Amino acid sequence: MRHDVAMRVVLVRHGETAWSRAGKHTGRTDVPLLDEGRHQAEHLGARLRSFSFAAVWSSPLSRARETCALAGFADQAVLDDDLLEWDYGAYEGRRSADIVAERPGWNLFFDGCPDGEVFVDVTRRVDRVIARVAAVEGDVALFAHGHLLRTLGTRWLQMGPELAAELLLSPASVSILGRERNAPVVALWNDARQLEAP
Repeated sequence: MRHDVAMRVVLVRHGETAWSRAGKHTGRTDVPLLDEGRHQAEHLGARLRSFSFAAVWSSPLSRARETCALAGFADQAVLDDDLLEWDYGAYEGRRSADIVAERPGWNLFFDGCPDGEVFVDVTRRVDRVIARVAAVEGDVALFAHGHLLRTLGTRWLQMGPELAAELLLSPASVSILGRERNAPVVALWNDARQLEAP
């Protein structure tokens, strides 16, 4: 899976949980992987075996940690609080459709969450991650969460919430960021082909 980029930052969204399946915003609530999510994580391991990562960082929440471990990187992983999912505040555990019914036009990336984070809060965290990634020589894997990784991909490209709002990121997906001719690029986005039936 070598892409023609100078370095690779591999973004891995955790496997399926009961809340992700139900479309509930899962921020700091430590919801475990479903059995299906565990199987997805094992398939990720086979998918990522061709990489030799200089660094592996994971959100400390169990769904990301377990995905990382089942993919085979527990011994290498360093837990990083900056990779925690958005703090959804009052919207924790709620579905977007229900929030929009009460607050028409609401969009996480533009409006944030009452008693939780807004886009600029999360960008501060992912900007720190990006700065640490830049100091690593070699490929890096980041095991984390959907909205956090959408924000990170957006900031990698030095763009704003308009892009983050348009990106999709499925459970157990792999995305690859990199640099080409010293410019930030996306080499792969939201790829979960390892889950397809042979």
